Amino acid sequence: MGFGAMRLPAPDWDGPAGDPDRAVAVLRRAVELGVNHIDTAAFYFYKHLSANALIRTALHPYADDLVIATKVGPGRTPEGEWMSPAGPDELTAAVHRNLRELGRDHLDLVYLRRLPSVESLSEQFGALAALREQGLIRHLGLSNVRPEHLAEAEQIAPVVAVQNQFNLVTRPGAAMVGICADKRIAFVPYFPLGGLGIAETGRLQGIADRHGATPVQVMLAGLLALSPTVLLIPGTSSPAHLEENVAAGTLRLHTEDLAELDSISRR
Repeated sequence: MGFGAMRLPAPDWDGPAGDPDRAVAVLRRAVELGVNHIDTAAFYFYKHLSANALIRTALHPYADDLVIATKVGPGRTPEGEWMSPAGPDELTAAVHRNLRELGRDHLDLVYLRRLPSVESLSEQFGALAALREQGLIRHLGLSNVRPEHLAEAEQIAPVVAVQNQFNLVTRPGAAMVGICADKRIAFVPYFPLGGLGIAETGRLQGIADRHGATPVQVMLAGLLALSPTVLLIPGTSSPAHLEENVAAGTLRLHTEDLAELDSISRR
């Protein structure tokens, strides 16, 4: 069970600004609870608050076993406007920005986040592979991709993680879960609770009640049960929600629970 830092600067791209003291406390508590994988990006910011700066304030100097993953590809102006897809030079600059902001001499894991207008990843991924050869990046990942993008990237350099939108209600791009499991690649769902509370809330609550858990915990545990390579990064700025999310890592659902979750998604 990891932690996603996207919502620490603000609950949404348009604000309002989050509480930096609470964000620092949440990050430190996450590590205390055993979280050793934090997901961030230089474009996770709102005005003067950035996820990278909050992580550095809270956790630097970093524990040896703490993995910090970041994403490059999208870019935002200081005013928060989204920019065109990054080319090799912009990707290199983004990696160096993450290094500066996090206070590191290398990045543990860097995802290339594909934007919808980009089909071939060879030029972008090749630029990151070159930085990996230089020692600035340890491992490479992909985000928002289809199987053909993964196959293309693997011709250039090893891919250790895929981060795609996925949840148990709608299961977009479900084939990628199995592909990653077969290849022993981490599959990292973002927005893992999509659809929760919109439909079938009663059935989710029934499963939760049987385990003395919450529907959110059932959804997270259900994702973990899909494959041994699933890695979750639910994000929150709430200490209470953090505790709830991390506790979901110890929830073991029964076969009938998983079948019921599967029937909910089919409906």
